[in-house]
Amino acid sequence: MSAASLEQRILGALRDIPDFPEPGVTFKDITPLIADAELFAEVVRAHAQPWQGSVDAVAGLEARGFIFGAAIAVHLGLGFIPVRKGGKLPGPTVGVDYALEYGTARIEIHEDAVAQGSRVLVVDDVLATGGTAAAACTLLESCGAVVPGVEILVEIEALRGRDALAGRAVRSLVTV
Repeated sequence: MSAASLEQRILGALRDIPDFPEPGVTFKDITPLIADAELFAEVVRAHAQPWQGSVDAVAGLEARGFIFGAAIAVHLGLGFIPVRKGGKLPGPTVGVDYALEYGTARIEIHEDAVAQGSRVLVVDDVLATGGTAAAACTLLESCGAVVPGVEILVEIEALRGRDALAGRAVRSLVTV
């Protein structure tokens, strides 16, 4: 199947939910896409293919990045690193605080999640302002990882999330 038709199938499977989680925000609902086994598998293959043999692990951002990241890791035969919101992981963790429009947030990984020098692909479903993805890259790198790229399902171009990831390889399957 061509890339253009995959893009159209992805767009057709996304559902916009207006005013969620707050007024003025349009939430990109991925549940119809992941309910379609054939499309979900095709999306995972498309995300994984460029990274075959070039990364050592996959990190997914909470929460929907877990869905794609874990599936990509399995497809590549690699381990998965959950990047969680602060206070959600048991045991010793390392984390980073980062700015949001309305305050700050924290993400964490287990302190033993990353081997020194390992190449870790960062995965999330939607790239909006890029703050969380940039924080995840910073966190992983502070633990000794190399982040060769960021894989995104849907990039919201108007929010300029790529700017927060300047200097990094960012690949999205769909741009809206």
